[in-house]
Amino acid sequence: MLQAFALGAIAQASLLLSGLLPYAVRIPDRIVGILAGIGAGALLGAVAFDLVPEAITAAEVALWFLIGAVIFIVADKIIEARFGDSGENEGSETGGGSEDDGSPLGIVLGSVVDGVPESVIFGIQLAAGISISVAFLAAVFISNIPQAVAPSAALVRQGWRPGRMIAMWGAVVIACGVASAAGWIVATNVDNVTGARTAAIAAGAVLAMLTASLVPFAYQKGGAGAALGTVVGFCGALMGSAT
Repeated sequence: MLQAFALGAIAQASLLLSGLLPYAVRIPDRIVGILAGIGAGALLGAVAFDLVPEAITAAEVALWFLIGAVIFIVADKIIEARFGDSGENEGSETGGGSEDDGSPLGIVLGSVVDGVPESVIFGIQLAAGISISVAFLAAVFISNIPQAVAPSAALVRQGWRPGRMIAMWGAVVIACGVASAAGWIVATNVDNVTGARTAAIAAGAVLAMLTASLVPFAYQKGGAGAALGTVVGFCGALMGSAT
């Protein structure tokens, strides 16, 4: 179980490390947008190559996709209502669905709905004795970098202090570790657990997040460079899936 927790936390640790980068380096908006585009492409690749389960029927996959999308939309609305007007110092550049920033906290939520189910699957695979590809783990670690840098840069400009940023991303990393351990426990005690439905829920939530938050944010900040970055991120996921 401890090994599963460590696996889930380490795979997502780049979220915390990258989330602190904007405090050390002033990242231009265009670069932030390009990084967000790369993250969007990598997530699209994850949905296409890793999160669409083959163990259940297409109709059931579609149902769990829709459930995942609804979960994200409801959670995003709750976050917007709770945090949309707090901790911001730049007038219209707000985190809760602002026209300028494209909801940085929505992107963070997307990291959660992507990382937690992904970590559950890691734990299930570990319990089942299925080898976890080092290349896939590396792809997860690397793809998290632009996903964390982009919203963190916006939140830093809104006045977020390092302690608050560490607490937020640290909580995500710990949650992913706990999710991986939970997946290990369930797979150890319940027969025929594959994580297929969990993966489908994550895929639907990620697709909803891309439309609601990450893609608008990327294009607002990076323009054509973000569009190219999206293709680069997708190609990176494609090459990672082929290893």
